[in-house]
Amino acid sequence: MAEAIWSVGKVAKRCGIKVSTLHFYEQQGLIQSWRNAGNQRRYKPEVLRRISVIKAAQKVGVSLEEIKRAFESLPYNRTPTVEDWQQLSKNWQQMLDGRIAYLQKLRSNLAGCIGCGCLSMTSCPLYNPDDKLAESGSGPVLLDQAEQKARAQQEPSASS
Repeated sequence: MAEAIWSVGKVAKRCGIKVSTLHFYEQQGLIQSWRNAGNQRRYKPEVLRRISVIKAAQKVGVSLEEIKRAFESLPYNRTPTVEDWQQLSKNWQQMLDGRIAYLQKLRSNLAGCIGCGCLSMTSCPLYNPDDKLAESGSGPVLLDQAEQKARAQQEPSASS
């Protein structure tokens, strides 16, 4: 039986995405196509499953870079099987649990800060006199440290 060949338009319509999204996924190395004699992109039917995994993972907050790493971990960069999906989703669930813990802690800290109304620069934990936090790095240093701490606390429970 001949292998089905899907056009860009057919894949985009079937997956509910724009053609430009397909091109972007291909540029990012998430999917593959080949060119026919008329220099038009063609896809194997397995691309539908890969795109479904991408969309499902993105809906729960998994980045394209994390999805790409997961795909690269599969033998021969194959389309995920049911068993592969179980492992990928388990790994992503652990990552998301860490993010949720971090966001809950962040929410609590922000609510307390906003809720007190003190506006005191002498007792506020976010205050940074003389930019001493610059020694620790650039960007939101305290938030980054809190995220790292939340991830470290999450790791022991993720391995059990």
